[in-house]
Amino acid sequence: MSWTVEDSEALYRINRWGEGYFGVDDKGRLQVLPVVGNRNVTIAIQEVVDELLQQNVQFPIVLRFHDILRNRVQELNQAFGEAIAEASYGGRYFGVYPIKVNQMREVVEEIVDAGRPFNYGLEAGSKAELMAVLSLDIEPESLIICNGYKDDDFLRLALIGTKMRRKVVVVIEKTSEIAPLLRLAGEMQVRPIIGLRTKMRVKAEGRWSESSGEHAKFGLTTSEILTTIAYLEEKGYGDCVQLLHFHIGSQLSDIRYVDDATQEAARIYARLKKRGVPLIYLDVGGGLAVDYDGSRTSGHSSMNYSLAEYTRAVVQNIQSVCDYEEVAHPNLVSESGRAIAAHHSCVIMKVIGEISRNTNSFDTAAIDDEHDLITGMRALQAEVLDVENYQEAYNRVSRYLDDVLNGFKLGIIRLEDLAKAETMYWQIMRAIADGIRSKEDVSEDLRDIDEILASQYLCNFSLFQSAADTWAIDQVLPLVPLTRLTEEPTRNCTVADITCDSDGKIDHFIGEHGTRSTVPLHPLRAGEDYYVGLFMTGAYQDVMGDMHNLFGRLNEAHVFCDDDDPTDFYVEEVIQGTSAGQVLNIMQYNPTAMAERVKKSIDAEVRAGNIRPREGVGLVDLYEACLNGSTYLR
Repeated sequence: MSWTVEDSEALYRINRWGEGYFGVDDKGRLQVLPVVGNRNVTIAIQEVVDELLQQNVQFPIVLRFHDILRNRVQELNQAFGEAIAEASYGGRYFGVYPIKVNQMREVVEEIVDAGRPFNYGLEAGSKAELMAVLSLDIEPESLIICNGYKDDDFLRLALIGTKMRRKVVVVIEKTSEIAPLLRLAGEMQVRPIIGLRTKMRVKAEGRWSESSGEHAKFGLTTSEILTTIAYLEEKGYGDCVQLLHFHIGSQLSDIRYVDDATQEAARIYARLKKRGVPLIYLDVGGGLAVDYDGSRTSGHSSMNYSLAEYTRAVVQNIQSVCDYEEVAHPNLVSESGRAIAAHHSCVIMKVIGEISRNTNSFDTAAIDDEHDLITGMRALQAEVLDVENYQEAYNRVSRYLDDVLNGFKLGIIRLEDLAKAETMYWQIMRAIADGIRSKEDVSEDLRDIDEILASQYLCNFSLFQSAADTWAIDQVLPLVPLTRLTEEPTRNCTVADITCDSDGKIDHFIGEHGTRSTVPLHPLRAGEDYYVGLFMTGAYQDVMGDMHNLFGRLNEAHVFCDDDDPTDFYVEEVIQGTSAGQVLNIMQYNPTAMAERVKKSIDAEVRAGNIRPREGVGLVDLYEACLNGSTYLR
């Protein structure tokens, strides 16, 4: 049976993690559907790649589909709006985007613009982030939430925002922040908007669970909240307390934690409200998850609920508690970042080579004086195609190779015989793998053969720069070829980057039942480029990468849909990544001085007659061109 587009979509689970933004066209090309519900606007990613190549843009590259980013903002705000209307909830929704998730100016500006109809605001967790936020033109009713630990300068910046007639909320994370805030507010003659972050008893599970529970890094205990409120009232700032905030972790994969946390927080809000605290906002923090692996489960890389379920849970849980306590419904705030930014960005990279176990090129023909172990392996190789007991064949070939290696260490096996043994070993293993492919009940040893035989596809990128979480926390990110999706991918692969680090590889991929250690890709063809995309990199990956091996930021292209264009898209701009000289400068090198020293050394060799003058000029030009060029392979 021939391979179909539907087979590829199922294999890579595109329709599940893609949230309707990705699909495969009838030519077998991966495509973006930037306007959810409108399948007339489709962008073949390979066409974007081809256009950029024609413009001599160097790869790897980050592609940003800004229409997806806008749509995510709209979807979140509309979902809360619908949940509020459905429940006849008494408050409004004022969401904020936490810019720590992706602080790139173009990303934040797009989110601000898309959020204008909804008074969608921003969250800052550091002085630099707050400076960026204050420079942006957000709507007057939009909130600016200030989280994180704060020194005097941070607090002054927040109060400057208040003087600019912005709704800046200073969230108190620890009691020691109160006195300096009030002192500075008095000096600057500002009435601040104050928020209090509560430590929740609810403790989530997963990678980010430490941000919840009694021992969380941030927040006030119940006694600290009451003491702080009493102090504020004593100092004449009791009316400034307008927001209650909590956060129990990022990527909440199980809706139960959302239920438990919102109920507990609503109870705290209601009891404070009854004490006369003038709260008008309840900030449920972040945690809205992303289904990276498409499994729709409570696994760390997934979520067992939809956006609509999440918003209904938040609205209805808070409404239920407030109605029971007979207090006014608060305005709702959420700080969803991952769910806003993840889908819009991807890293496109070219496969530049294959590292495989295929050693068929070495001649394994018999010779007169070869060792008996080599003769035995050759006999086994002839038998394995006819045997049914593949487990026995696996056991025998493993013993043969061990004996050959031990013999080589003792000096009784020649180097050529070792090479023959290794070649035949992999050929036999390949034959065993082919033989058991249709078998359902095989041993654990045999199940591991495909992984042992997997090729490594070498890709022109740095894992540490572009997908740090796959290395740091084994985050699963979807990896899909851009073309040939009407062909069955027959190579089980891991993906290696071009850093000089054995950790520079991806070996966790989406599988049918959880994750798998390899991903099926197509055999490489001579003279034909093969590109793959690493998707859902818009949250954190863009901003958390390091410069391992001095690989810098990638070039990036901003893609917008255009229904009137034959390709349904246009590239608005290409932003150059960091050059080698810029990366070196960050590491305290002086590229100008470096070029001068290299030129001086080459000039000395020219004067000595070791290098011809014309060649010397060319060598200096090459060095300088490399300083100005990309850190990645051409």
